[in-house]
Amino acid sequence: MSAPQPLAEIIRNGMVESAHYGHLVILDSAGTNFFSRGDSQAPIFPRSSIKPIQARAMVKLGLDIEPKLLALVIASHSGSDEHIAGVRELLAEFNLDENALQCALDLPLGENERKLWGAQSPTRIAMNCSGKHAGMLATCVINGWDTSHYLEMNHPLQIAIKREIEESSRSKSVNDTFDGCGAPLFAVPLLALAYAIRSLIDSGDSGDSASRAIVHAMSTHPEMVAGSGRLSTRWMRAVPGLIMKEGAEGVHIAGQSGKGVIAFKVIDGSMRAHDVITRSALAQIGVVAEFPSVSVFGGLPPKLEIRASF
Repeated sequence: MSAPQPLAEIIRNGMVESAHYGHLVILDSAGTNFFSRGDSQAPIFPRSSIKPIQARAMVKLGLDIEPKLLALVIASHSGSDEHIAGVRELLAEFNLDENALQCALDLPLGENERKLWGAQSPTRIAMNCSGKHAGMLATCVINGWDTSHYLEMNHPLQIAIKREIEESSRSKSVNDTFDGCGAPLFAVPLLALAYAIRSLIDSGDSGDSASRAIVHAMSTHPEMVAGSGRLSTRWMRAVPGLIMKEGAEGVHIAGQSGKGVIAFKVIDGSMRAHDVITRSALAQIGVVAEFPSVSVFGGLPPKLEIRASF
């Protein structure tokens, strides 16, 4: 296995002060792995970057909801009033309420949303994965499956989701565990994650309708997939047809039909460099955006920058 390599560097007064190491893979429009850094075969937990594939499994199992709510099923949402209202709407559509959710208790993910939450206690519906869990519960109702243990590895829903991940990624899970929200999580190589995302954007007119539904939901409702000011939302608003999803512990994916796919994992788990890594990687497949980067340093001191290392 190849060692991680620098993906981004912090430059202070012309000198490298810090670096973020990781693995990166870029697929071109034909699905060829034409650029990689670090080890594209490194097994990773894709965390929330795999949500589009999880959601596709649900759509294939009969989850037929409006695109705005489907975007929430794919989301790591910020916890705004709109997000929480959408989760409640999705649950109510299937005669459920938030008491059915079994995701972790949490505060809103978004910085502003957390401030507005104030001194309220953590709740399941405020948790950034509550949309995914609502979608899982709805899929169980559609198929007549027990909702009381929908997060167990041997539940038919989770078996179907694992199968969808393995088939689309062309790889078997090398480590079955649970994500921070409580849902099953499956480790695959970084390259396999890129293949899975390509299977979504490569659906085309003759491809499967479930993939087209996922891409449409993400690209037309980016504010539901993430939230105001978030990197994925800004990119998907700026580039029509682009899909993008972050995952915890430094994972990130993006792809656009006719262009290609990027996937990377920052080993230290930080998201500080995601903006510059994403910009540099997408530029290699001809995807650019006309909006400024957001400083990750607060007020930007003189002669301080963060830049990609490839």
